[in-house]
Amino acid sequence: MHLFRFLTRFVLPFLPLASLALAAAPKPNFLLIVADDLCWRDLGFTGNPDVRTPHLDRLRTEGMQLHGMFTPATTCSPSRHALYTGLHCVRAGAYPNHTRAYEGTRSIFTHLNTLGYRTGLQGKEHIAPKASFPYEHLGGKNADDFAATKSFLTRDAAQPWLLVFASNDPHSPWNRGPAGLHDPAKLTVPPYLHDNATTRRLLADYYGEVHKLDWQVGQLLALLAETKQADNTLVIFLSEQGGSMPYAGKWSVYDNGIRVAALARWPGKIAPSSSSRALLQYTDIPATFLAAAGADPTKIDTGCPDTRGHRGFDGRSFLDVLTGKTDRLHEVVFAQHTTVGINGYKAPYPIRAARDARYKYIRNLAPQNTYDIGGIHQTEPLTSWKADAKNNPALAARIDWLYHRPAEELYDLQADDLETKNLAADPAHAATKARLSAALDAWMAQQGDQGMATEMKALERQGPSDNETRAAKQSKKKAKQ
Repeated sequence: MHLFRFLTRFVLPFLPLASLALAAAPKPNFLLIVADDLCWRDLGFTGNPDVRTPHLDRLRTEGMQLHGMFTPATTCSPSRHALYTGLHCVRAGAYPNHTRAYEGTRSIFTHLNTLGYRTGLQGKEHIAPKASFPYEHLGGKNADDFAATKSFLTRDAAQPWLLVFASNDPHSPWNRGPAGLHDPAKLTVPPYLHDNATTRRLLADYYGEVHKLDWQVGQLLALLAETKQADNTLVIFLSEQGGSMPYAGKWSVYDNGIRVAALARWPGKIAPSSSSRALLQYTDIPATFLAAAGADPTKIDTGCPDTRGHRGFDGRSFLDVLTGKTDRLHEVVFAQHTTVGINGYKAPYPIRAARDARYKYIRNLAPQNTYDIGGIHQTEPLTSWKADAKNNPALAARIDWLYHRPAEELYDLQADDLETKNLAADPAHAATKARLSAALDAWMAQQGDQGMATEMKALERQGPSDNETRAAKQSKKKAKQ
């Protein structure tokens, strides 16, 4: 007998009404859009007066702005591992840049595949081992192959899907955006950057590539509309860790580096033009998607236990935040930075941070060392800033801070959102510092983070996995035979 006729005659009449409603509701699709080295401040909807992001600005009016989203890492590879696994970086083994998770770790791709989803990733990968991330890679090296995107979205109308669109923009060298879109002389230079001709030129190129990212977002949203899947698709946009100019965020746990511009749209579920200030992290995304798909994220085995033997996510579902039922999730969010393994690093300079809704506590584990890496310390615009600093003591002091910081930092983000006034030695804030320091200690213990000892093992967590290395060697051996 035809399956539909069998169900309607012999099964559906005996199901309770709640089960009927659940059975009738199709699982939602998920479109996760991730920028590459984009500071949360550099978008139209977050208040930048110069950058042009009309598609993202429209997406903001159609859904919810998540003001309290944070990444737990300061470079691309650890951030993406956390985003896809729901685990913080040290626990998963994916804490230096160009890293990999421990063998056996599972990801949102694994979990949704089990629920019958097809899963794909388009654009930048930067994650390993392959077995932990079982997605279909779309478009090869061409992230803008939207014919491949459409083919994936329309392959099987009965099967729900997850697509991660991991853009390469606006990662430096900022040569992919439309030329001449921004006049360097007319830009408003952010107060955390030094204003000179070199900064303005680079900023114009960077903003051009932010505009290209926005165009990609427009293409994706148009495809959802064209294929009539917009109403059943939860779209989340994330800006990733900050930009790669000094104090623009990347390679630091200041808010320019770990705070994320985030938007969510789900017609009929998320109210248009809404917002939330709940503290959220990248690690909450997998649990949220699974909850939206009808699964219980608290029952998931991530394949990677923490120091207590707990095998579940570090993150939690914020589905109730999206649907307006609550405006709270975490009381404190955390971040870590590892310099060992970064191109051009000179000495270990591990950094950890704990942040609540108002205050940020930072612990620099090797303040006696000089923080010196290739990304911000050896390239423009810093070279031009150093030349200008010869006659500018305030700028010279600001540059020195890039290399030398105290053991502890504490900031009142309500009064000092650019984190320029360190309150760590202020007796009036001793209780706040002690509270956040204790929270950081507990988090590090749960993660198995031993501070400097963990930092010095970072090189062991880079490169291909042992299994992939063996496979590559075997392939080369066969080729020679």
